[in-house]
Amino acid sequence: MAFLRSALRVGIDAILPPRCGGCGDVTDTTHAVCATCWAGLRFITAPHCACCGYPFELDAADTRWDGNDETLCGPCHQKPPAFDRARAALVYDDHSRDYLLRFKHADRTDLTPLLARWMFQAGHDIWDGADLILPVPLHRRRLWTRRYNQSGLLAQKLSRHTGIAWDGVVLRRARYTRSLGGLGPSSRKREVGGAFNVDEARAQRLGLAGAHIVLIDDVLTTGATANACARILKRAGAAHISVITVARVVR
Repeated sequence: MAFLRSALRVGIDAILPPRCGGCGDVTDTTHAVCATCWAGLRFITAPHCACCGYPFELDAADTRWDGNDETLCGPCHQKPPAFDRARAALVYDDHSRDYLLRFKHADRTDLTPLLARWMFQAGHDIWDGADLILPVPLHRRRLWTRRYNQSGLLAQKLSRHTGIAWDGVVLRRARYTRSLGGLGPSSRKREVGGAFNVDEARAQRLGLAGAHIVLIDDVLTTGATANACARILKRAGAAHISVITVARVVR
């Protein structure tokens, strides 16, 4: 059977060779990127805010960072977000935006394994102790036009990576909201205010009370959506909310 699977893989690769998730050039392995595209990606690593994951600049000669610092950024120190932790794989820039736009709006669901693998690595300090993975939901009108929830695809793949259960129904977008692109922080907060709710009966079946939830989305911009979801989940009894995204805006 192993020989047959190997032969089948070789045959498939000969007909449909694996290609870079960025430029589309042929690569050696599936769900990978070529060296050129890899060089353009800005992965977020320590040092970063212990709460929201915002990356800190650190001079190469500064050796004080030991990887275990609990330092907070200014905004989190002044007003902690509704969620407890957030991590992102990439800085949101021209390179990562291209991946996300194709993933969200161009039916490039084949990028799911690649993006989920980066998110899995970004959340290395979150998976232990997590009870449930939830995607940020789409309103049914937007789901009807897009045909899939990109966050749901990532949540499903991450569930397979981690062995943590996921659910795409308990957290719901009850009110249609316009696209948040181009809106400022205050406008974003107003737009998503009251937009989410929780299916209480399903929450009880899932054991949401006291649970550590990992919330999945594609981009963290101002945190308005993540905060709105975190508030409603904590109101429903969740004890701890972590957020993991493919990318985050860094200003």
